[in-house]
Amino acid sequence: MIAHAPLALVADTGGTNTRMALARRGTLIAGTTTRFRNADYPGLDSIIADYLSQQRSLPDCAAFALAGLVEDGRRADMTNLGWQVDATEIARASGIRQVHLLNDLQAQGHALQGLPDSHLRPILPGQPSGDTRLVIGLGTGVNAAPVYPVRGGYVVPASEAGHMHLPLRGVLDYQLADWLVARRGVASVEDVLAGAGLERLYAFHAEMAGQHGGVDAATIMAQLEAGSPLAQEVGRHYVHLLAQSAASLALICLPYAGIYLIGGVARAFAPWMERFGFAEVFHDMGRMSAVMQRFPVKLVEDDYAALQGCASYLASMQT
Repeated sequence: MIAHAPLALVADTGGTNTRMALARRGTLIAGTTTRFRNADYPGLDSIIADYLSQQRSLPDCAAFALAGLVEDGRRADMTNLGWQVDATEIARASGIRQVHLLNDLQAQGHALQGLPDSHLRPILPGQPSGDTRLVIGLGTGVNAAPVYPVRGGYVVPASEAGHMHLPLRGVLDYQLADWLVARRGVASVEDVLAGAGLERLYAFHAEMAGQHGGVDAATIMAQLEAGSPLAQEVGRHYVHLLAQSAASLALICLPYAGIYLIGGVARAFAPWMERFGFAEVFHDMGRMSAVMQRFPVKLVEDDYAALQGCASYLASMQT
């Protein structure tokens, strides 16, 4: 039975890497997953061609999770990569009959139901109920997407939440916002919470302290681990800004079933969230503080969840 199900190509393209795999009936086929460095290719079409040249069969359909603005599931601009992706062009060049484009957070949202507990790290227990979720991605870029239950599956609307204004609380936040506006034209969530955003946050704190701020994210995390006072201050500020942003997003969709953090930056900061007061800031929402206590927060520790989300999305369209 499985052998006669449509063969699907699924892919997750972020700002740095593209992962591809084959799937049938919503299940990834073991041994078919490959990772590509985007910098080694001029565009997504060449990665697809490279991957398909290694396969024995041409897929019947495909779904691509893309870190960028996706319009009507047909066209996408890769925000942090500079690529334009067109579903019609992919179908023409590859020979795949049905091609669907999703924002990467949409794909992550479709994956949540199938994630085992072993791939999740609890951050806050909350009081889970219902089935509405929120997924927040922190990596090369930042984005978020609500996951709403509907009959027979889930709806995961696309968004570009990383480009919303950064929630501000206290004098230091407003000083940071002014500093960002002077350099970026706007103080957005992504300008601080993405990997490059962490470097900007460090540069801001270094300038405030009269020090040099040209330090990359990996070095910042190493300094944090080593106990550097400046890195500790940056880390604490990062966690507070993340908590403020997550709380603001949660009040839009009320994700009583949980908030799921994904991405390399989220994983890097997971060990520091308790120490730097994530819970206290997240729960401190005035009249809504009791509601905030109800939202569980978890970290997704599965680099391939978006692939599973694409497979689940395609399978739901075939039922």
